[in-house]
Parts: sequence; structure tokens; C-alpha cells
Amino acid sequence: MNPAAARMRIPAAWTFPASLSVVVAAGWFVAPSFTVGVANHFAVFFVEMIVFLPVMFLLIGLFDEWVPREVVAKHVGEGSGWKGMTLVVLLAMLQAGPLYGAFPVAYLLWRKGCGVRNVYIYLGAFTAMKIPMVMFEVGFLGWKFSVARTVLTLPVFVAIAHAMDAYHRRYPLHMTSPEREDGTHVQR
Repeated sequence: MNPAAARMRIPAAWTFPASLSVVVAAGWFVAPSFTVGVANHFAVFFVEMIVFLPVMFLLIGLFDEWVPREVVAKHVGEGSGWKGMTLVVLLAMLQAGPLYGAFPVAYLLWRKGCGVRNVYIYLGAFTAMKIPMVMFEVGFLGWKFSVARTVLTLPVFVAIAHAMDAYHRRYPLHMTSPEREDGTHVQR
């Protein structure tokens, strides 16, 4: 590739934002009011992320430094059984925030020695059993519905987690973290 063409090439990281900008610009001409609504929703979501993510990553960093790997592995590791499942469900219920906040916590739990089954249970419980979300649901749909939904969804999450754990035992999960400054990767 000649040097002039290399300088003009758009980096891969900019492909999606550039494509999105073209679509929004085209939408402005086709349906301006719809495009303004989309832009407003995007702005609200963007501000939510900018406020939420730094706090989330700060708490994750503190957890990473303050809680030893042995403690996590002992309480929610591979052999923790029902006690470990209960602890990850309680952890998920006591948290608040959007689902994208659960993935860094799930990764940290896994890296600290949490069993794969418990990571999946944590993600499932986070999606449907957070106390703030359940209270909101109770206000609109009542206690009977909320209790019935929780009683029905938790066993489903546990069953899916057991199936995923069996899958990962047969096909082990290998994940690397981003590269360190010395060029090595952290693997579990």
C-alpha cells in the first residue's frame, strides 16, 4: 500500500462512529423529528454512562485490591455449592445500575476464582432480581406477580448456569485480559 493511501485510510476504531454519523445525517433529511428524538435519547444514555461507569470502575478497582482471590474462591468458587449460589444472588440483588455494569463485575469475579456456574447465576440474577428493580415492579404489578416471577426465573437461571458450566467443562474457557505494559497477558 502506498504511503498516501495509508494516511487516508480510516482506522478500524472509527468505522462504527463514522457509519453512525452518516446514518444520523441521512435520517435528518428523511425524518428530522425522529432523528431529534433519537439524538435526545442517545444524549440521556450517554450522560448516564459517563456518570455511572467511573463510579462502577472505581468500586471494581477497590474490590480487586481489597478482596483476596482466596476469599472469593473459597466462598463462591467451584466447590461452593448452594452457599456460593446464594451469595452471588445476594450480591446481584444488592447492586443497582444498568446491565452493562454487571459485566465488569462478572469478569472480576471470574478472574478472582468465582466458579463459572456462579458467574452465570450472578448475571441472571442481576438482570431480573435487583432490589430497586423489584420494588419498581411491585409498584406497578403487585407483590404476587413479582414473587411469582422471581420464583420462576431463579431456577431457570440456575439451570442455565449448570448447563453453561457443563459446556465450559467440556470446552474450557480461555480468556486473556488486555496486554500489560511488559507485553504479557493475565490468563486464568
